Amino acid sequence: MPSIELIQAVAVTAELCGRVFSEGAARMFVNDLAAYPEPAVLKALARCRREVKGMLTIQDVVARLDDGRPGVEEAWAQMPFDESQSVVWTDEMCRAFGIALPLLAEGDKVAARMAFKEAYTRMIGEARDEGRAVVWTPSLGWDKNGHAAALSEAVSKGRLTYDHAESLVPGLPRPTATIQHLPAPIPLDQLVQIAEQRRAA
Repeated sequence: MPSIELIQAVAVTAELCGRVFSEGAARMFVNDLAAYPEPAVLKALARCRREVKGMLTIQDVVARLDDGRPGVEEAWAQMPFDESQSVVWTDEMCRAFGIALPLLAEGDKVAARMAFKEAYTRMIGEARDEGRAVVWTPSLGWDKNGHAAALSEAVSKGRLTYDHAESLVPGLPRPTATIQHLPAPIPLDQLVQIAEQRRAA
C-alpha cells in the first residue's frame, strides 16, 4: 500500500507542475506507479519537479525512474562506433544500436541517432512496464588496449562484478572506491510551502 508520503509527494509535484490533484486522484496516480519501488518513484518525482514543464503525467515519472538503465543521450554516447571499441551495455542498448547500425553504415549519423533514440526509449519503457531488471553485458572490441578501461568503469559503477571483469582481463586492477556527495533532498513540508506560495501569487 502506498505511503502517505508518496501520495503527498505526487500531489505536491503535480501542483508545482501546474496540475492540482484531489487526494483521490493522487491515490489513483500512485496506484498506477505501484509496480515500481517507492524510493525510486520518490526520486523520479524529485526529478520531475526540476525538469517537467507542464502538466505531470505517469509517463513523466516512469521515464525518470532510476532502474540502472542510462538515459537515451548517455546510452548513445557509450555506443561503440567501430569494431575496435569495447563497451559494457544493456540488452536495450545493444538492440537499439542494431537498429541504428545500417544507417551508420550509410554514413547518416543523424538518422542513426534518431532511430536509436526512438527504439531505445520504446524498449526501456517496455522493460520498466514489465518490471524487468537491467542486465549489463560486456562486448569487447578487437583493440585489447580498450578492454581494461571499459571493464574497470563498469565495475566501478556496479554494472559488472570484479570477478566477472577479471575473468575477461586477468590481473585487472580493482577500482578504488569514490564517495559521491549528492545534494540533500528538499523536505516535503518545504515543498508544500512552495506550492502554497505559488498558488497565492
